[in-house]
Amino acid sequence: MVPAATADAFLGGKLLLLQPEGGYRAGLDAVVLAAAIGVDPAQDARIVDLGAGVGAVGLCLAARAPAVRVVLVERAAELAALAQRNIAANGLAARARVITADLTQPAAVLEAAGLEGDSFDHVVANPPYQTEGEGRMPTDPLKAGAHVMAAGGIDRWVRTAARLAKAGGTATVIHRADALGELLAAFAGRFGAVTVRPVHPRLGEPAMRILVAGIKGSRAPLQLLPGLVVHEATGHGFTPQMQGILRDGRPLI
Repeated sequence: MVPAATADAFLGGKLLLLQPEGGYRAGLDAVVLAAAIGVDPAQDARIVDLGAGVGAVGLCLAARAPAVRVVLVERAAELAALAQRNIAANGLAARARVITADLTQPAAVLEAAGLEGDSFDHVVANPPYQTEGEGRMPTDPLKAGAHVMAAGGIDRWVRTAARLAKAGGTATVIHRADALGELLAAFAGRFGAVTVRPVHPRLGEPAMRILVAGIKGSRAPLQLLPGLVVHEATGHGFTPQMQGILRDGRPLI
């Protein structure tokens, strides 16, 4: 059953997404993750969005780059149904599709569902930020599925990303800042040229999020990139860089 939904504008109204009225709702993190992917608007790249929810990350990329093709992977049938509606409502049916699948399933099962290995230029993921046993489980089942994963989940997500990415393809993940050690361990041996970009609520404040990216098959060393600052020093206004990302769909460079 498709849950009751609201329509929310992204990228300054260029994209309109249906989201569950009372469950998990995509927002700033999804748009920032999409902005972190370096795609040429004219490039015919294949992108897979793991744990796509209603499709915010992948569809932001499709709206920004008119030549890319996007696969949205979501295990919750209710969210996958909303993602399919969002594809149609935004006129993206020729370049986007949904696969309902659980990323913890064996590779052969995912392959049979249409997730062929070594076939994507970019893999993007916004995994659940909470591990089972940490804090209180959300009462809404859709929200719980989006927020909570089993121990070792980050490694399983990155392993799947490594299987799906082409040689020379990228994987990019957004997560809590305190997950950096686990993310770097998961990327090690699977992706090189790893970059880490902290996302700060305000200048001078500790990072709350991190963007970790890597290139499959590369042996280049890790780089720590300049941080992204979300809000101005006072109030809730966004910095000029964040305004460009959120409202104009500008890439994060």
